[in-house]
Amino acid sequence: MQLLNTLYVTTPETYLRLDNETLRVEVNRETRLRVPLHHLSAVVCFGHINLSAPLMHLLAERGIALVLLDDNGRFKARLEGAISGNVLLRQAQFQRVADANFTLDIARACVAGKIKNTRQVLGFIRK
Repeated sequence: MQLLNTLYVTTPETYLRLDNETLRVEVNRETRLRVPLHHLSAVVCFGHINLSAPLMHLLAERGIALVLLDDNGRFKARLEGAISGNVLLRQAQFQRVADANFTLDIARACVAGKIKNTRQVLGFIRK
């Protein structure tokens, strides 16, 4: 399993650009860092950071979040690509929650499972 990283950009006037499949970080027109996009889950920019449009498009396409914060770290904006979901499933879930008998059955099943697991843990402790 590969852990994905978050890139935090804090140097003012930094320019982030796309370089093939790599995010290139430039400060004063000098390349300071290259990060392959497949290693990233998010890019967080503090203060005045410049970004190329192609980079923003590819971040969104790959589902890599782009978060913009002010100099003090206050949230300004977030860019994120399309999120998959099933609207019909969500509607059905909301309808089921409105059914009192269903929610009572689920609650009973959860409590019964908790009691069973607690007994099992206590049984291991006694041995």
